[in-house]
Amino acid sequence: MNPTPVTKMAGDKSGQPAADGATRTAGPRGAGLVAFVGAGPGDEGLLTLRAAALLGQADLVVAARWVAERVAHLIPADAAVADDEALQQDPRLLIKAAKSGQLVVRLFSGDPFMFCNAAADAAACAKAKVQFEIVPGVSAATAVPAYAGIPLTSDATGDVRVIHAAEVSRMSAGPGTLVILGAETGVTDIAKMLIAGGWPDTTPFAITWNGTTTDQHTVVGTLGTVTADLKAAGVSLLTAHGPAVAVAGEGVRAQRVLSWFETKPLFGWRVLVPRTKEQAADVCDQLRACGAVPEQVPTIAVEPPRTPQQMERAVRGLVTGRYQWVAFTSVNAVRAVREKFEEYGLDARAFAGVKVAAVGEQTAAALRAFGITPDLMPEDEQSTEGLANSWPAYDDLLDPINRVLLPRADIATEGLLIRLTELGWEAEDVTAYRTVRAAPPPAPTREAIKGGGFDAVLFTSSSTVRNLIGIAGKPHSVTVIAVIGPETAKTAAEFGLRVDVIAPKPSAAALVDALAQHGAAIRDAAVEAGEPVRRPSERRRGARRRMR
Repeated sequence: MNPTPVTKMAGDKSGQPAADGATRTAGPRGAGLVAFVGAGPGDEGLLTLRAAALLGQADLVVAARWVAERVAHLIPADAAVADDEALQQDPRLLIKAAKSGQLVVRLFSGDPFMFCNAAADAAACAKAKVQFEIVPGVSAATAVPAYAGIPLTSDATGDVRVIHAAEVSRMSAGPGTLVILGAETGVTDIAKMLIAGGWPDTTPFAITWNGTTTDQHTVVGTLGTVTADLKAAGVSLLTAHGPAVAVAGEGVRAQRVLSWFETKPLFGWRVLVPRTKEQAADVCDQLRACGAVPEQVPTIAVEPPRTPQQMERAVRGLVTGRYQWVAFTSVNAVRAVREKFEEYGLDARAFAGVKVAAVGEQTAAALRAFGITPDLMPEDEQSTEGLANSWPAYDDLLDPINRVLLPRADIATEGLLIRLTELGWEAEDVTAYRTVRAAPPPAPTREAIKGGGFDAVLFTSSSTVRNLIGIAGKPHSVTVIAVIGPETAKTAAEFGLRVDVIAPKPSAAALVDALAQHGAAIRDAAVEAGEPVRRPSERRRGARRRMR
């Protein structure tokens, strides 16, 4: 027999204890376990807590490649991952791994007991006296209609039938709702077979591709008009890709009112976030909540200063009471000081008696995560200029010390330093970190930036504009350019970019909100005009609608 194709994420983990903090779920005296786990229909948020826990402890995960990729970040780095082909080559793979003491997760899309072969595999485990567990998953039969805004039951009827597309020709007309899985095989044929089976051609009918993902797309009509409905939506066998679920029944009528997922303001928008991974985390979460697909592209890399002595003296000065204030003008400055503190075995208590200023919300959040609450933050313009305008003058009666520590980047501007000096403070400017231009992103990302593959770009500073164009090129003219404030807008205009969105206040959260409002306005205009809702990237020259 050929060797079983298994991908090792690191070394073999057989017999090793579970990850730190995890409670190993297996049989008595180290016996293994096979868990048949439903991964849900697509949206990672629909994965159950039990499924996530088992994946986090797994020694071996067996799944279709596209299913495993969805949850790869939950699988231990040293676990083995095998695809369905491995199980076909060695039908006893699950049993042998469990008997060796491993925790095996057999992962299925949707629910393992609905149109999956988990029952047969579980029976084989029972026959081999291998402990097994069934972990239900959210089925596409219920989740996809819910994400499309289609109720399956009503006060009048609770009759719901769930079938596979292969069974449609045997389905006679009846009351209630019919849910058809695997409907991507031929939508118009399904409608014709239902009509032939006695269903009225006026029966409301909907089909949803790639349900619960940001590629979701729903077409609504009736059994008799499905061909025209698909044509009007620009959908054909050439453009429709991915799994589909069809629904026939009166509940489909509610879709136009109850559609909540596909009507998010940035639904399906591919948004470029040119910031470091750590800085972009909150922005990306906010974008996802609006239905967008964020993609991070670091434009700068942060490195330690070439000479660390300045920072070492600054840390000693903080501990010995040399400074009255510390002004943090970036998240990177907070991180640099925190890392230096931790290097010396210090924590936030060393800031006792020192006042702390933060340039904006994100810097303040980084300080709070360190255990420090800022004493000063500009209320209006969250920038070094705004911080300078908010800074109090030195008062020799109220301020026992007149020194201010400014841990900053090597390329920081001098405006704040000059302003502090004018206010009577003695500011010590210390290089806490260096910023260098990041390496160019992969070729597909560069091509998407220049070719209009992104729907929007978020620029949170003038440097992100300069650096992104420097490493990846200028965004395409159809791409929505959203900037955090007037200065960034000015820089973007200097590079020939049309600015579409300016945040009402200089914060990343306000910038995402402004972009969401812009996206909602585009959607509302298309709906009012009776036109299909298209993302900016779909309007570029030569672009064709493609549902993945």
